Parts: sequence; C-alpha cells; structure tokens
Amino acid sequence: MDKTAKAEPAGAGMSLVIVLRLCLVFIVLCGIVYPLVCTGVGQALFPGRAGGSLLTGSKGEAVGSELIGQRFADPKHFQGRVSSIDYKAEASGSNNYAPSNPDLLKRMRQSIAEWTAHNPNVPAERLPVALVTNSGSGLDPHITPASADVQVSRISKLTGLSEDQLRQLIADHTEGRDLGLFGEPRVNVLKLNLALDSLLRK
Repeated sequence: MDKTAKAEPAGAGMSLVIVLRLCLVFIVLCGIVYPLVCTGVGQALFPGRAGGSLLTGSKGEAVGSELIGQRFADPKHFQGRVSSIDYKAEASGSNNYAPSNPDLLKRMRQSIAEWTAHNPNVPAERLPVALVTNSGSGLDPHITPASADVQVSRISKLTGLSEDQLRQLIADHTEGRDLGLFGEPRVNVLKLNLALDSLLRK
C-alpha cells in the first residue's frame, strides 16, 4: 500500500511533463511552422493575393486593394456603395437595419439627396438601390454595371469624355458571374477609376 501511495505523485508529475512537452510541440508546429509554411507557399504561388491584392497608380504607388472598397471624394470618379463604417477595414460590418427602420430610411433619404445634388441629369427614380444601401461588410469594392452607368452623365460633363467612351470603359471592366453561375455581373470601382485616370492622361 505504501509503495502504491508513493508512486502516484511521481506518475502525476510525469504526466504533467508530457502535457507541457506536447503543448510546446504544438505551439511551435501550429503557431510558428504552419503559418510560415502557408505564408511561404502563398507568396511563392500567389504573390499578388498574398500581399493583399494591391493595385498601383501611375507612379507605381499602392493606391488600394481590389478587395476592399474606398471613398472617392472627386466627383469625376465613379462612386461606390454607401459605407456606414466609412470603409474602415478594421471595423468590417454594418447595422442590420430592417427595411422599415427609421435610421435606414433617414440614411437612404440623405444618400438620395446627395445623389440628386451631384447628378441633376439623372432622376432619383433611376438610382439603383445598391448605391443607397450598405453592403453586409461595408467594404464592398464592387458596384453593379447599372450603378456605374447612371454616373456616366456626371462624369462625362466633368471630364470631357464622351458617354460612349465611358460606357465602353464600364463594359471593359465588367466582371461576369463566377464560373458563369454564381453571383452577379459587377464592376470593381477602384479598377474602373484607375482606368478612367489612365484615359484622362492620354
């Protein structure tokens, strides 16, 4: 009985050592080795995407990511969707307002008022709902082709480019459904504006 009683603490101590060693091994494997391997493979096979899918301007400077929407203050640029978080990537998300929520209605009325002020040639009835509603993340980098098309009149007037030129630009940057089945046709606003700037420099 005495031998058994003395053996139990030694066995418990040995189990604790084994557990600590396993924890250390998994910390090294899962916390250091695995992330380094995944990062290395990503950088080797998909350097652009692994680096954040950054897009560059005319001088080679990074101007944003094709995956994250941003605000375009200049009215001669195409505008993206409303963002209740002001496109702050660290605060992804939006208020889950019901269609009847007074705050949502107030925000939509404000967006419509801003639209009519900057786009007097396009009545509010033609305004796609996507331009006055927030996406789930508040960071959507895309708009629908229709949302781009209703901005053509304003941009044509401010840039001197013809409406046909701008519509061709939109068509050239319209992405189809994924695998031809999933999602809807869409236009990346940052890519479209970079192409617009390039056209204006010619």
